[in-house]
Amino acid sequence: MQVDYQAQYELGRAGEKAAIRWYEDEGYRLLGHRQRMRAGEIDAVVEDEDGTIVFVEVKSRRGNAFGAAEAVTAKKLNTMRGCAAQWMEERSAGEFRPLRFDVVEVVFDGEDYILRRFPGVEDGAC
Repeated sequence: MQVDYQAQYELGRAGEKAAIRWYEDEGYRLLGHRQRMRAGEIDAVVEDEDGTIVFVEVKSRRGNAFGAAEAVTAKKLNTMRGCAAQWMEERSAGEFRPLRFDVVEVVFDGEDYILRRFPGVEDGAC
């Protein structure tokens, strides 16, 4: 089975855009998209109306055959934490801000994107 990496990349980008749009529709403000840090990359950083900074990992898939959110492991969450620490260090100027880590599952069913948010993820899938 040959993997179409370009199609996977495009699906991932479309999923990120759909997730960001969803957060913005919910009143969040986009602070960063595809933020590269020493530890890795954060798909999106948004700010809730209450000032909480939310670091978002987006997992996109075609169809429901394989889980999307389950792909976020404890290792990935540790990477997100490292990226978040660097992001906050560079931007918060010592100011305390509440933080949250969300995972958004984006499934393309052939016609539409179906999004499911897992807010406040503390542990990754085994």
